[in-house]
Amino acid sequence: MSLMKKTQIGMLVFPQMTSLDILGPFEVLARAPDCEVNLVWKDLQPIEGDTRLRIVPTQRFDTAPQYDVIVVPGGPGQTAMMEDKEFIAFLRAQGAEASLVTSICTGSLLLAAAHLLTGYKATCHWLSMDILALFDVQVVPERVVVDRNRITGAGVTSGLDFAFTVVAALRGEEAARALQLMLEYDPAPPFNSGHPRVAAVALVDKVKEAASSMLEERRTVCARVAKAMVGK
Repeated sequence: MSLMKKTQIGMLVFPQMTSLDILGPFEVLARAPDCEVNLVWKDLQPIEGDTRLRIVPTQRFDTAPQYDVIVVPGGPGQTAMMEDKEFIAFLRAQGAEASLVTSICTGSLLLAAAHLLTGYKATCHWLSMDILALFDVQVVPERVVVDRNRITGAGVTSGLDFAFTVVAALRGEEAARALQLMLEYDPAPPFNSGHPRVAAVALVDKVKEAASSMLEERRTVCARVAKAMVGK
């Protein structure tokens, strides 16, 4: 039996998040040696993600301990959270003391809104790279970006790569390799279309058009938040 003090990992959840942003990393981090993971929200009522999958939080903001690692997902609901004072205040307070401050997908926009990425390198979903650039962040178009104690993952499925990177940071590369093998993470996508650098131009344009209204709302809100942060 390990006598090591468990690393406390707080994974924030919110309505209309992309569930896989949390569920993929959760499956990895919850299995990491000597780690304890909680799903954290304002209350313990079930939360519905953007595909109607319901997730039940396990810890409330007002009773949460200080976490060693804080993880923030993205998704359509991220836009509303940008101006949710309670959410941003909790995130900012946790991030100020956490050993690792991390995100997946557009969760990096929430870290930026909480002043937790100022002066750092970071990534996010390819559709929102230009939006992240509205903040004082050095945007890096890579699948996982590590800058000191900040670890950010790109879009949705990068959450697995992100999670193994976090495990390596916490428990070493050997532990991460063993967990990757146990979970049989050996990706071989059926189509070579998972990023604009390899997808057909027409397909990229089609996906952009389908997401245009969501992106416009996200851009408007983020621009407002970024402007309000100037001088603070």
